[in-house]
Amino acid sequence: MKRTNIPVYIDLLFCLVIMPPIIMLVPVDKWIVHHTVFMLTLIVYLYGLYFIYRKVKLPMLFMQRKFGHILLLMLSLIFITWLLTHFPYPPEPNNIDPMMHKARQHMRAQTVWFFFLVVTGFSLSIELIFELFRQILSKQEIEAEKNKAELALYKAQINPHFLFNTLNALYGLVLTKSDKTESAFIKFSNILKYMYAQTTSELISISNEVEYIRQYVDLQSLRLNKHTKVVFETEMDDEQIQIPPMILITFVENSFKYGVSSDTDCTIFIRIIVKEGQLIFETENMIMKENHQNPHAIGIDNCRKRLELLYPNRFVLLTKEENGCFKTYLNIQLR
Repeated sequence: MKRTNIPVYIDLLFCLVIMPPIIMLVPVDKWIVHHTVFMLTLIVYLYGLYFIYRKVKLPMLFMQRKFGHILLLMLSLIFITWLLTHFPYPPEPNNIDPMMHKARQHMRAQTVWFFFLVVTGFSLSIELIFELFRQILSKQEIEAEKNKAELALYKAQINPHFLFNTLNALYGLVLTKSDKTESAFIKFSNILKYMYAQTTSELISISNEVEYIRQYVDLQSLRLNKHTKVVFETEMDDEQIQIPPMILITFVENSFKYGVSSDTDCTIFIRIIVKEGQLIFETENMIMKENHQNPHAIGIDNCRKRLELLYPNRFVLLTKEENGCFKTYLNIQLR
């Protein structure tokens, strides 16, 4: 059911299902025969009253503090209803008991006021529900826009950080006049193409993201010597499952930034598993460079905030230092 069609269905429910049985509470057959004009006028007035309430949206006027408009409208409707209770009826037979005649008039007046209260109560209840619904939707839309802006901010923070680290690696290759420089620039070019072609999307396939990480790992490996070993493992039962782009790269960057050494044997371990709708991502590296400003905190904190927006209550992110190693564990329930 489309959201925009709900008011139409409510109106049809009132007009075709709710109002006819209420009208049948009065002796319609007798009133149609003896007071045809009055009965038809009453029915038209009741339906008109409902749509007047639906049109003016009293709860919204109340929230806008337009109390004068509300008072004028209600006084006008009450006055019209009062006029309807004094609707001129056909003359009664001369032999009718005056008390009976007065009782009939009183019953008609009570019936009109009863219908007025029923329609007013139902209309205001519906409008209150709609207004609450509109407020909830408005709040959700505002929250969604806020989350979208925050995600864009975190993604924007990731890209410069990544570029700085990669350019720093390329700079090192150029300084040493390595024969790997040309290959490194080709891989860097492929990475840039990915960044600007794919990261504008909200979601991409896990296979594309893994290939992007592999290119980054290969690029970083070009500047490493024999003392640093890189183990990159993947296992996927669904290569087309969707994830946000560049959600994992920060953890990989940190591993290369603080887990490599030119004179001490060390290993960087990266594993990506996709199984039964779950993404499991792990990294482990020896801490070869100390940074008193907690090097992992800023980038990981940004990733955590991004994950909280994208997968609320559907992810686990754990990081810890143990025996000179830094370990990352991320589990995301993708579906």
